[in-house]
Amino acid sequence: MRTTRILQARLQMDDPHNCTDVNDTLTVLEALYDALVRRGETDGFAPALATSWEASDDCREWLFHLRGDVRFHDGTALDAEAVIASLKRMARPDMGVTLGAPGVYSQYLTGAQFEAPTPGSVRIRLAEPMADLLDLLVYGYIVAPSVLDDPMARPCGTGPYIFESAGADSLGARANPDHFDGPPRHEGIEWRKVADVADRLAALERGEADVANALAFDAKPEGATAQTYLSPTTIIYLFNSAKGPLQDGRIRRALNLALDREALIADVLGGAGAPLQGFLSPAHMGYLPEDEKAPRPDEVRELLREAGVGEGLTLDVDCPTSLPNEAQALTAAVATQLAPYGVILNVRIHEDREAYAHRVRRSEIADMCVFDSSPLSTFRVLCEKIDSRVQGSWWLGYANREVEALIDKARVTGDDLAREKIFQDCHRLLRDDPPWLFVYNHLRRVALRGSHPDWRMRRDGVLDVRSLPQFGGVADG
Repeated sequence: MRTTRILQARLQMDDPHNCTDVNDTLTVLEALYDALVRRGETDGFAPALATSWEASDDCREWLFHLRGDVRFHDGTALDAEAVIASLKRMARPDMGVTLGAPGVYSQYLTGAQFEAPTPGSVRIRLAEPMADLLDLLVYGYIVAPSVLDDPMARPCGTGPYIFESAGADSLGARANPDHFDGPPRHEGIEWRKVADVADRLAALERGEADVANALAFDAKPEGATAQTYLSPTTIIYLFNSAKGPLQDGRIRRALNLALDREALIADVLGGAGAPLQGFLSPAHMGYLPEDEKAPRPDEVRELLREAGVGEGLTLDVDCPTSLPNEAQALTAAVATQLAPYGVILNVRIHEDREAYAHRVRRSEIADMCVFDSSPLSTFRVLCEKIDSRVQGSWWLGYANREVEALIDKARVTGDDLAREKIFQDCHRLLRDDPPWLFVYNHLRRVALRGSHPDWRMRRDGVLDVRSLPQFGGVADG
């Protein structure tokens, strides 16, 4: 069997119903499982286990029409009841766990009714309207009922690849010849964890791997096609808007106008980033490019003067040592840029990243903290981090009634173009009254052995093995 080998920095087989935005994990899950829908080539959503769907006018009720003749890897048939079993598991408050925040999916699916009008259709009646439901279900993998009690012990889905083996630093899968999209291009897939970026590059150049992800930004491997792509995870500082000086929107706005993001990217990332000018990245629905970029020193000083801190301001900042890994260097660089305005950062370092995430979730932070925002769903970002009525896991006291009215409008706006306009209005309002300090997105580098000029990384930054071209000439081993 010819095995296509993928090298990546991390390797983890996660529960398919946990909520993760880690691309190294999603590439494995996307190979083994299917969801009702998948992301489109350039935008929107495409059929997967559902061939079509429709929503009620208020986007509260959704009907999905399933493919026929689909079987799980254990040979059992996929039908509406099997789909509903996975959806109900997703909706449990103990599922959907991401770092520091349990129950991500249950925020949207609690109180939902799941019905099977026919063996080939599934109806979801939501407790609250959600026009962006597909953005939630795109990673809602359907698991064989036979393993639902412990899908980690024996992964079993309907995906194009069938789980075969797992070692300390490798995972293996073989092609599913009966997949509804037809036989996969690759007989087998092997993911290997190679932690050192130089080792990943060297193995690719030696012909020992077909794909190497997360390479150095300037990597130009011999005999390979390298591509740079934007990670939709935004690097930010969450502001404590519940207490302290950052309750004042003028100060929050001033800090955003003070940053020279291009300089931060050059100094901290060696150029491997894209400036973030608002709460959305260019990959998100509703993104608007900035006409006049920061820094704008005169406006900064005027805003600080109006807020009564023109003579100086000290802010306490919580900073982890990882995720992002450059957090300490970034905070030092931000402190250097803010110092000329009389803004001093008093930094507190946190080495336990999981404990740090729990502190943020419990709102146990000082004035601001280094963090990120990973959902590609604009609606999820607004609900989980910004809407004061929801007070989600990462909400820190911010409130904007105009934005919340737009969130309510977006909930029931099924037309994609109209909803995008609503999110653009949110983006504009949240630039003027920012809940966070916007910094940048990372630029990542991936390389494929051989010449593949037409291949593109998926827009969510996930390496989709279904799209990989065929490789030849490397033996297993």
